[in-house]
Amino acid sequence: MQENQSPVISVQKLEKSYQNGRTENKVLKGIDLNIKPGQIIGYIGPNGAGKSTTVKILCGLLPDFEGEVKILGLDLRKNSTEIKKQIGYIPENAALYDTLTPREYLQFVGELHKMEKQDIHTKIEKLLDLFDMKAHADERLNSFSKGMRQKILIISGLIHNPKIIFMDEPLSGLDANSVIIVKEILTQLAKEGKTIFYSSHIMDVVEKISDRIILIDQGKVAADGSFAELNSKDRSGSLEKLFTELTGTYGHSEKAEQIINAFEN
Repeated sequence: MQENQSPVISVQKLEKSYQNGRTENKVLKGIDLNIKPGQIIGYIGPNGAGKSTTVKILCGLLPDFEGEVKILGLDLRKNSTEIKKQIGYIPENAALYDTLTPREYLQFVGELHKMEKQDIHTKIEKLLDLFDMKAHADERLNSFSKGMRQKILIISGLIHNPKIIFMDEPLSGLDANSVIIVKEILTQLAKEGKTIFYSSHIMDVVEKISDRIILIDQGKVAADGSFAELNSKDRSGSLEKLFTELTGTYGHSEKAEQIINAFEN
């Protein structure tokens, strides 16, 4: 990654509010980000901090926001459809066409992206094999476990070779081997110049794979840098401890003890 490269994601003064009856809940309160090609961004924060909202906005799924967002140099408001052709989105949960098989569903996704027929076939077979799903390629998706469905979602987000991959808790339900595979895939994709925007609660994975970690708290950026840079300031020793210090969420041991006592009494 070269320092003079233009950002593939540029966010300025991003704000987002939700209306709850007469009350307005501001989730994002002025996010500024510039992300270069080839970076793996670990996007972390407490529940309700605005992680998923940020990802959905960047993917063009939430058009009602304040501020300026450019993806691959294109204004998100004016070029949402064109941007969606060049990005991949892997959420924690998404609706699948349950009556289809993985081959049928992935064929459909490939055709939506106007991929060549042979390229679709090659990618499907290669990725199903990589995720140990070839034996289930012709079974109906409604018979799949959460982890199996998540594998198909991951494949569908990668099949068209996107320039940017947005991932929102992508490892949910995966077995240990699949987690390792996903981590290796992301590292390789970053080496090829792809950008990965990775939102997760799994701190050890974020710590190991991320070139840059962005922590948001209460709708604002609380920390931004590599783990080594952030750790050198706070000397926490781990991302989990650093997260606790920066967000002020102490007392986990005491809470666990109280929960155990509640069961015993």
